[in-house]
Amino acid sequence: MKRTLLISAVSIFFVLALFSADVPWDSKQLNATWRAGVAKMVITPEQSMWMAGYAARVHQSEGTLHDLWAKVLAIEDSDGKQAILITTDLLGFPKALSDQIRDQLEYEFKLSRARIILHSTHTHSGPVLKDALYDIYPLDHQQLRAIEQYSGKLADQIVALAGEALRSMEPVQIYAQNGVTRFQVNRRNNDASTLNSLTELKGPNDHAVPVIKVVDKQGRLLAVAFGYACHPTVLDGYEWSGDYPGFTQIELEKSHPGTTALFFQGAGADQNPLPRLTVGLARQYGKELAAAVERVLEEDMRELSPQLSASYSEIELPLNPPPSKDELLEIAQDSSAYANYQRSWAKNMIEKMKKNETFISSYPYPLQVWQMGDQMIVSMGGEVVVNYAIRLKQIFGQ
Repeated sequence: MKRTLLISAVSIFFVLALFSADVPWDSKQLNATWRAGVAKMVITPEQSMWMAGYAARVHQSEGTLHDLWAKVLAIEDSDGKQAILITTDLLGFPKALSDQIRDQLEYEFKLSRARIILHSTHTHSGPVLKDALYDIYPLDHQQLRAIEQYSGKLADQIVALAGEALRSMEPVQIYAQNGVTRFQVNRRNNDASTLNSLTELKGPNDHAVPVIKVVDKQGRLLAVAFGYACHPTVLDGYEWSGDYPGFTQIELEKSHPGTTALFFQGAGADQNPLPRLTVGLARQYGKELAAAVERVLEEDMRELSPQLSASYSEIELPLNPPPSKDELLEIAQDSSAYANYQRSWAKNMIEKMKKNETFISSYPYPLQVWQMGDQMIVSMGGEVVVNYAIRLKQIFGQ
């Protein structure tokens, strides 16, 4: 039988969601039930801070276009196994902060890392977090202190939200299906400056909009989790915002009062929303994605049996040898060939060498899989290009 694959991406952590009609169904499973709970909180910084994502910014934030949010969807299967999906309007979690949050969640709620998806939408209009590529930004001590304080508070807020979602769980039904929208453009193979004159865009792309619907016993939409593989880089200004995913969530929650809408990023590292760079376009793409989700919600969706399994692994990926001291000195001193952040990085590397610090030779790359009924969700750390999504579809079926 034909299998339908849903792709999206997570923390960023790439999230691949897939249906498999080849998985045998047990009709008795649908007589059991899921339980689910949601919680959300505004995480917009209360003060001006340096914004994450663009090296070209020259000063801190100036105001708010719309609030940034942290949201949690907690689920429990018919055997009492629990898991939580955490989404945040942030660029991404540095490893140390991600480890801290997941360690706290395991301590507080006995949830292993396999049962925690910690995700960022990858908006480029959120705050810099602790230890997140500091060389990109000209940070002084006061700005560093603000970043560290915000990050510490954020970790506590996420743990508290997870507890709220777990405590609020109620019987639900969960459904999944794939939609489609097409404002993503492969940024490696298309020139944004000539986009309006192009008659054909070059791929690869993945236009899927995976949707997970959570409905309570009264038939009310408790939560909708959805994704799209496209950089949230419509905006490059100085106002806090969730970019187009933020506008989509606002639109869906406005259309469905009482519903929590959660966006998860797809394999969109090489996919841009084009054209871009205006608030009007961010709002337009947000509405386009919301319309794609609404269409899926209105049509038949596949009900997922209340069985949950989860696994997590870290794969040691070898790194290239670091540059030599002479190579770093060349980078640090050549302002004509290298950007400020590259020279800052080189200077910091040289200082580490002077202190005889060792550099890591591999990176523990996280890979995570959930199985919800016949729906698989694959999460991969970092910015994942669309080819991974395409390859996974080739392996598991289209």
